[in-house]
Amino acid sequence: MARRRDERIDHAVLAAVSELVREVGYPALTMEAIAQRAGTTKPAIRRRWASQKHLVVEAMARDRAGVVEIDTGCTHCDIVGHLEALRDAMDDPAFGHVLCALVADLADDPELRERFLTEFWQPRREACVVILRKAQERGDLRPGLDVDLVLDLFAAPIVFRALFGHSGLGPEFPEEVVSAVLSGTGTGTGQGTGTGAGGRPGCERHRALRGHSASSQSTA
Repeated sequence: MARRRDERIDHAVLAAVSELVREVGYPALTMEAIAQRAGTTKPAIRRRWASQKHLVVEAMARDRAGVVEIDTGCTHCDIVGHLEALRDAMDDPAFGHVLCALVADLADDPELRERFLTEFWQPRREACVVILRKAQERGDLRPGLDVDLVLDLFAAPIVFRALFGHSGLGPEFPEEVVSAVLSGTGTGTGQGTGTGAGGRPGCERHRALRGHSASSQSTA
C-alpha cells in the first residue's frame, strides 16, 4: 500500500520558497535552503517536484498575487483595478522579480512552460476576461472584438515595463493604459460608468469624458 503524501510538508516547502525568493532572490535560491527553512530534506522535496523550477512555479501559482475580483459597474475602473493589482504583483520579489529570471528557463522546457501558463497566468487572465465580458454585455466594448487580444493589449505594457525596466510603473500608468486601449476598443458611448457597489470616485470623471466624446462625435 502506497504511503499517503504528507500535505504539511507540501505547504511548508511552498511557504519556504515564497519567503526565500523575497529574501535572497530567485538566482540564489537553493534546495538546501528550501529544505532547511521547511524543516524537511532534499530527497523529500525531490520526490514531490521534478525540479526546483517546478517548485518555484507552483509556489508562485499558490500565492495568487495579482488575482482579483472587481465589479464596480464601471468598465474603466474595473480594468484599472485589475492592472493595479498586476502592477503591484510584478513589483513583488516573489512574483515579478522571479518572473524575469524564470522566463529563460521556461523557454527551454515546453512542459514547464505549459504548466506555468495553466497554473500561473490563466487564473489572472480569467479574472480580466470576466471584466471584459461584462463590458461587452454593457455595450462598452465593440461587438465582435477578440477578447483575448484586448486582454493582451491591457496587460502587455505592465508586463513589458516590469520585465525590461526601461520606464517606470507609476501610480497613474494603469489609468493611462486603460484610457489608451479603451479609446480604440470602446464603443464611445459608455465605457461602463455605473457606480455599483464598490464604485470608485473616477466614475464621475469617466462619465464626464463619455459626455465630451459623444458631444464631439455629434458635431463632427
